Amino acid sequence: MLQYYMESGEEMRIDKHPILSFEKKKELHFMFNGRDLVGYEGDTIAAALHDNGIMHYSNSLVKKRPRGFYCAIGNCGSCNMTVNGVLNVKTCMTLLEDGMIVESDVDEVFIDD
Repeated sequence: MLQYYMESGEEMRIDKHPILSFEKKKELHFMFNGRDLVGYEGDTIAAALHDNGIMHYSNSLVKKRPRGFYCAIGNCGSCNMTVNGVLNVKTCMTLLEDGMIVESDVDEVFIDD
């Protein structure tokens, strides 16, 4: 499982910027492969996963290489996952909702504690 954090151990989300300001948004809790994670109102599922350091969404069909967040416009299918029991949901285009259950389509993707 490819999972990343900044060197300081913080999440990937930018919350401080010298020019831009970011409003605090409502926390949304969701499940990814059996683990409770937090995203924010207005995030896509892929953005929430990325913020939590999750970069491996699927594997290529032929060579089984890891695939992650790629086009972010719904064209490539690298981010397709099962969401609330619906197969092949484009997580880069689907807004996160509180209580969602998101599952990767490959057994190899899991989160180690």
